[in-house]
Amino acid sequence: MESYISYSPEFTADIAAALAKKLSGGEIVALKGDLGMGKTCFVKGLAAGLGFKGEVTSPTFAIVNEYLGGRLDLFHFDMYRIAGWDDLYSTGFFEYLSSGGVVAVEWSENIEGALEGEKVINVELSRISDNERKIEISGGDII
Repeated sequence: MESYISYSPEFTADIAAALAKKLSGGEIVALKGDLGMGKTCFVKGLAAGLGFKGEVTSPTFAIVNEYLGGRLDLFHFDMYRIAGWDDLYSTGFFEYLSSGGVVAVEWSENIEGALEGEKVINVELSRISDNERKIEISGGDII
């Protein structure tokens, strides 16, 4: 397990960008943390680290945003409103897993039963103070 203390959104993004450089495709980055912990900020860093140049936003209402054109494609899911297997299947989630890109999943705790294997990288973000976050990264075959 790797553990970091982030003092800013920029540092959170830098940690994610460093992780992105280790990715080869097919990984699932499972993000856990309460509202406002920096999950979307982490995904912005992943996208930047993969070479994506555009805007990265939370897919809260779209369920999935696609960031194409970097070293690897990045598929960014928000599973906050997913309540069961039927909901999960309707998102197209399983098709994205075989795309060869990287799948980043906010609120991954809502679909834990679907996230298994050596390609799952767990990222837990928690509050230390208003400006500090603890980021713990575990799992995957690169950690």
